[in-house]
Amino acid sequence: MGDATIESPEWRKVEVGRIVLVQGESPYAGRLAAIVEIIDHKRALIDGPSADPKLVVPRQAINLTDVLLADLKLEKLPRAVRTGTLKSAWEKGEIDAKWKDSKWAKRKDQTERRKALTDFERFKVMRLKKQRRFEERKALAKVKASA
Repeated sequence: MGDATIESPEWRKVEVGRIVLVQGESPYAGRLAAIVEIIDHKRALIDGPSADPKLVVPRQAINLTDVLLADLKLEKLPRAVRTGTLKSAWEKGEIDAKWKDSKWAKRKDQTERRKALTDFERFKVMRLKKQRRFEERKALAKVKASA
């Protein structure tokens, strides 16, 4: 038989420098942080020095079940780096801008906007969806008729 190599996916490893999204019952849920040190197989030390003061996550140990690993990473970050050094690496890596451009963040923002809609606004969204569907079907029928 042939040789088989088994490799783990590179973009979802728990490693120093990996950007995580805090979730769960934490008061900092929904904010970004970076893994600074791995404590054991269940916990890691995180720190989130965002440019926006409302999104800062103080340095703390957190259970890995309470975070979601993002595909963003700070390259060549030393272990147990201090907050100031992490902040400069965060700004150099443009993590906030990359996060805002990601599909994950856009989807999260869209879900929050949808949750905040009033009844009348939900009705308007429904009407717009119906209009869009009607136009798409009309265009499709036109293409089928010409073919």
